[in-house]
Amino acid sequence: MPSQDNSGKIVKSIRPSRIILPIIIGIGFSAFMLYREYKPGSFDTMQFTLNTVFWFGVSFVLMVVRDFGYMYRIKLLSGNELSWRKSFSIIMLWEFTSAITPSAIGGTSVAIFFLNKEGIKIGRSSAIVMVTSFLDELFFIIAFPAVLIFIGRSDIFSFGVNAIEDIPWYKNQFLIFALSGYGLKFLYTLIISYGLFINPRGLKFLLLWVFKLPIIRKWRPNANESGTDLIHTSTEFKQWSLKNWLKAFTATSLSWISRYWVVNTVIISFFGFHYLDFEGHTLVFGKQLVMWIMMIVSPTPGGSGFAEYVFNEFLSGIVPVGTGIALAFLWRSISYYPYLFIGGALVPRWIRKHFIKR
Repeated sequence: MPSQDNSGKIVKSIRPSRIILPIIIGIGFSAFMLYREYKPGSFDTMQFTLNTVFWFGVSFVLMVVRDFGYMYRIKLLSGNELSWRKSFSIIMLWEFTSAITPSAIGGTSVAIFFLNKEGIKIGRSSAIVMVTSFLDELFFIIAFPAVLIFIGRSDIFSFGVNAIEDIPWYKNQFLIFALSGYGLKFLYTLIISYGLFINPRGLKFLLLWVFKLPIIRKWRPNANESGTDLIHTSTEFKQWSLKNWLKAFTATSLSWISRYWVVNTVIISFFGFHYLDFEGHTLVFGKQLVMWIMMIVSPTPGGSGFAEYVFNEFLSGIVPVGTGIALAFLWRSISYYPYLFIGGALVPRWIRKHFIKR
């Protein structure tokens, strides 16, 4: 179990007041870019109609589907020990933590803490979070080359008004970021696969070796217990049926695909369904896959500022000039900011439930 001091640090790190910084960065950057790039008449092509309301509704439904996929997956991985209500709380708190921390850090480590407080042993919580990471990374590992092959177009890496053919590959920062991110994800997936499915005892040995360090040595007995739980849980997942793995991976794929399609529906809401043909919508989808791989290097909370910048650059040449930042802000208003407010509302109740004795 996490120590009281460690629990206090984690609780402090997820305090609701931390939503202020990413909101300021995201809105501030969007406002600055709108001011810098605005040209008279640039928004004339964006028509607000009933079609806009309908497709905005579809965008929110896609995010609900995305969250449902994650809830179903974590419930499945827990062996149905988690109720739907607990699964909802964990996913929302997980997303909240990811939204207030740099993308490179995310909320994965804190998710172990959330699961543990909801009644899952710390070692089993570690294994569940590792499996969710494995499934997420496996989706990227498979989807990235599949999209490149399916689209068969080099302009998936184009940015601004320039096509990639006009720029040497080693000077295209988006291509370099994407390939670097893919390499990191591939390496991370190999390490997780080895620890979970091939040599969990080796992972326990590494854990105990790390906890020999003087600053964390007092938690070594807990690390030993966690390592033992991890071995048992690893054995359970190795014995999982193919059917369960397919269910978990399908839920993972559904969640990510639903999130990606939000950008397509935002574009449709203002420019109509036929603004882009099937190939154009597929290109937008593929660009988002590249963008999310790149966002793992963002130093800002939840990728604030960086996400809007990349979004605007990637969609240049696809959407009318001057509308990219406005669309980026609307996209983040659907897929990012709600988690800040939902998590901010849930955290105080969750803390009272688990830390304040009545």
